[in-house]
Amino acid sequence: MFRLIFCLLFSGWTYANDTLAPKNVPEAQSFEAFMADIRHQALDQGVSNATLEQTLSALTPNPKVLKFDRTQAEFSQNFWRYLGSRVSEYRLNNGAEKLKIHQQTLQKNQQKYGVPAHIVVAFWGLETNYGTYTGDLSLVRSLATLSYDQRRRDFFTKQLLALLKLIDEGKIPADAKGSWAGAMGNVQFMPTNVAAYGIDADNDGEIGLWDNTQDIFASAANFLEKIGWHRGERWGREVSIPTNFDYQLANLKTKKTVNEWQALGVRTAQGNDLPNSTLKASLILPMDYNGPTFLTYRNFHAILRWNHSILYALSVGHLSDRLAGTSQLVAKPITEPSLSREDTVLIQIKLNQLGFNTGEPDGISGPKTRNATRQYQHTNNLPIDGYVGYQLLQQLKNTSE
Repeated sequence: MFRLIFCLLFSGWTYANDTLAPKNVPEAQSFEAFMADIRHQALDQGVSNATLEQTLSALTPNPKVLKFDRTQAEFSQNFWRYLGSRVSEYRLNNGAEKLKIHQQTLQKNQQKYGVPAHIVVAFWGLETNYGTYTGDLSLVRSLATLSYDQRRRDFFTKQLLALLKLIDEGKIPADAKGSWAGAMGNVQFMPTNVAAYGIDADNDGEIGLWDNTQDIFASAANFLEKIGWHRGERWGREVSIPTNFDYQLANLKTKKTVNEWQALGVRTAQGNDLPNSTLKASLILPMDYNGPTFLTYRNFHAILRWNHSILYALSVGHLSDRLAGTSQLVAKPITEPSLSREDTVLIQIKLNQLGFNTGEPDGISGPKTRNATRQYQHTNNLPIDGYVGYQLLQQLKNTSE
């Protein structure tokens, strides 16, 4: 759950001989002493001593977990690469089969929570490839390791304590396995989300996120409903825009009614009029002005609350549409090299040198970098789409030549 949180954070710490060596953990506090503090906190929260003995005795940190945490992917996939690897024929075929197999349970959940079956199955497909891989690392050991490490100690300590309480209540097995970051089950919930949104749909006393489809689907639908899914509304649609369109309007903060977008020349992807509607929507360009365009509604924001990545949210939306029977996107794929983190750092350095403030170069194209890109584009009479991609990299390289 919310894996992008971890994927966007990087560190330069190094390790030798597979040993645990977070540099900013006080030497005076050993792992054993830290876990003793965790025991006290857990006891204060009502976790039984028996559960703590079962889960924490003889526990050691897992150096592999910190290596995963420190060595995230250095390349930023563009929209077409990202979408192509996630909305594949394999996922489409398997998703269609899962919809048929679990139709009764999914429809029951749709009636109760208002989340369509194809949306739930799309999340399932993207999170774990329909349960094919849910993680094989001990959740207790992984979260204990990340809690001891000071990089995000508060966050992971909260997750560890929540996990211990779930185990104590019999809702999660003590030997449960999941991702290196502590996400678990078919839909990759973090422990606090299991505690807040997990559903024991069959009333067997456990929240079976690994092999109980009733619990899996109910938990996913319940979570989406609680974070803002609106019954009977779609997430968004592919659209077309006129050649003279003001690309600065394409951002999640700018909200207009569908009728207002229609008045600005926005049409369906096939060029037809948009439906007559006062529903608020935002326009987004996941690539540059030559790429696809999407009109997104408030359910798109609910998807973003699950995973705050526009590319992830668009992939969920498109996969769900394809599973519901719609065709492929009208926009044609654009071949473009992916940017490495080093490439993005170079873009940020160049923009800063030219007087367009991106902040401290970190290799992550966040809002500040996109805003600086728009300013650069405006100054140089370029289409102002704010896209941080390969073309921008080449333009900035040429400025110094």
